[in-house]
Amino acid sequence: MSDWLRETLHPDYAQALKVERVLYDSETEHQSLRVFENARFGRVLTLDDVVQTTEGDNFIYHEMLTHVPILAHGAARRVLIVGGGDGGMAREVLRHPAIEHVTMVEIDAGVIDFARHYLPELSEGAFDDPRLEVVIADGADYMRGGSDTFDVIIIDSTDPIGPGEVLFTDSFYGHAKRRLTPRGILVTQNGVPFLQPEELTNTMRAFKALFSDWGCYLATVPTYAGGPMAFGWGTDGEASEVSAATLHGRLAEAGFSPDYYTPEVHKAAFALPGYVARLLP
Repeated sequence: MSDWLRETLHPDYAQALKVERVLYDSETEHQSLRVFENARFGRVLTLDDVVQTTEGDNFIYHEMLTHVPILAHGAARRVLIVGGGDGGMAREVLRHPAIEHVTMVEIDAGVIDFARHYLPELSEGAFDDPRLEVVIADGADYMRGGSDTFDVIIIDSTDPIGPGEVLFTDSFYGHAKRRLTPRGILVTQNGVPFLQPEELTNTMRAFKALFSDWGCYLATVPTYAGGPMAFGWGTDGEASEVSAATLHGRLAEAGFSPDYYTPEVHKAAFALPGYVARLLP
């Protein structure tokens, strides 16, 4: 008999997903992990009963956090992913043959272990790519303590509660900028602005102080309900000025066809509706 997962991330709004079959249900030192099957979305991963990713629509989120900065940069060779233990972000970054090295910093080794076993379609072999280095560590500690620099830094964090809370602070973003190459790009997930406006405003306030080119772009991910999701963007380069024609050329050179990302979607994603634009400081 089917059950329902009721996600109550927001105080005034909830969503429910039908649970056809539970594949994994366990608690680690840091969080409660669960994987179940849903007829529409396939396998669904939840952390503390909050949906993190699904087989059905993860491509939207992962493509927009990887291909937008990598193709906008145009010469990225080294990428840092903070979070991303399910492997989906690494999967999309490693589609780019020009990427020479990817460092993925994940606080919970248990997420990687069970994702490789229960959600192999998310990583599609990314964990076996020799270009990927996995570091099990706190992302804030790694960012503060290291000296290696990166062309693109992707913050694939959970919501700003529990272990992910520190990844939304001004000091964390300051340390992240220090780890960027001169034309490097920092991108972050910043929730659904309609339901989580303070999350975007706080990040944008930090980005405004740190970067000459800052803002956010949007994509609609069905399981992140409540409207389009915002992704923070910060750089001291001129990557946001790249044309659709140039993006087409770079994507053709990369040699793959995304399922959501297109150069036209890339450019349009930075056009913000009024209620989102008013959240920016």
